Amino acid sequence: MKWFQLPLGSFQANCYILVNRQKECLIFDPGDESQKLIQFITEKELTPKAVLLTHAHLDHIGALDDIRKEYKIQAYIHEKEADWLIDPSLNGSKLFTPNSPLKLNPAENIMKGEQTLSVKGFDFELIETPGHSPGSVSYYFKELGAVFSGDALFSRSIGRTDLPGGNHKQLIQSIKTKLLTLPNNTIVLSGHGPSTTIREESRENPFLV
Repeated sequence: MKWFQLPLGSFQANCYILVNRQKECLIFDPGDESQKLIQFITEKELTPKAVLLTHAHLDHIGALDDIRKEYKIQAYIHEKEADWLIDPSLNGSKLFTPNSPLKLNPAENIMKGEQTLSVKGFDFELIETPGHSPGSVSYYFKELGAVFSGDALFSRSIGRTDLPGGNHKQLIQSIKTKLLTLPNNTIVLSGHGPSTTIREESRENPFLV
């Protein structure tokens, strides 16, 4: 498997595309610029199979409906944020983009609890990492040696906790007990900014040392 990173929209939230040998792919957090994302997928000749959301803030979901419609695929979200897709006051669009509030279609698949999942032939561990938002999750792909951490953990930083449902203490606990316990060489694919590793963040992240 291999992955691609596409920063999208004014928030430059990272959308990731994870590709297997058959050129099938999972799409993580399609936040904006659906045509840019579709063009990339077309150029790479990929076949999208599903959309996985790390959480439901506006900068991670803005292109979700376009992508589902284009490829006839389904979305996955944690149960604690299932309502956020349809509620602008929860997903943040009422606050940040009041002239274009996001009221999306509900997710087809609601995830609950930590578990090993298989989605369209892709196997991974679902890890609950709340704090940035109540339903924030991370997706750990052991075979790839990478974790898609959303806005929980960044390179030398952590997610903000001043939005509705945010909890700083909970976020620190999530990172230390759920993410930093992964193998040191695990690549951290964050919701914003460059990738990093568990080893680097364990040693050098000023919020965690």
